[in-house]
Amino acid sequence: MDSEGLTLSRVIGIVGWKNSGKTTLVEALLRELTDRGLRVSTIKHAHHHFDVDIPGKDSWRHREAGAQEVLVASSQRWALMHETGGAHDPNLLDMLPRLSPCDLVLVEGFKHGPHRKIEVRRAASGGTLLADQDETILAVATDDPVLAGRHRCLSLANIAAIADFIWNEMKPCAS
Repeated sequence: MDSEGLTLSRVIGIVGWKNSGKTTLVEALLRELTDRGLRVSTIKHAHHHFDVDIPGKDSWRHREAGAQEVLVASSQRWALMHETGGAHDPNLLDMLPRLSPCDLVLVEGFKHGPHRKIEVRRAASGGTLLADQDETILAVATDDPVLAGRHRCLSLANIAAIADFIWNEMKPCAS
């Protein structure tokens, strides 16, 4: 698939309230889907200041000196850091073209984006059911089926079934 083909048709979001288990589900799905031979990328929205750089290192010093972008590369990986100056919160549609071609993008966060989503809802977590107000939420992954209300329910105890659900959502777009 070329980078132009990486559209919302290949994106599934994992959303939920704080401490609902979003990251735990994303990790489990990554293992399951990559074990099936799929190329999966992720995008994580952060609501707070974060840094992937280490103060005092050369790349950090480049940023501190005013570089808008710093690309760090080695034989193991490369990373591009782009300074926004706090001007705006990145839009998911702006971030997708920055990814290399893949079969699927799992998005953690971007709760209000236009992409299709699965809500994580645990008995121990609070908050209202997001799916009641968001038609882009296809299902509720939960440890208590009652919590899914009138929505499609996926068991957090069955990661393979959640992966099947995601892949079936992608199938009409699969090449």
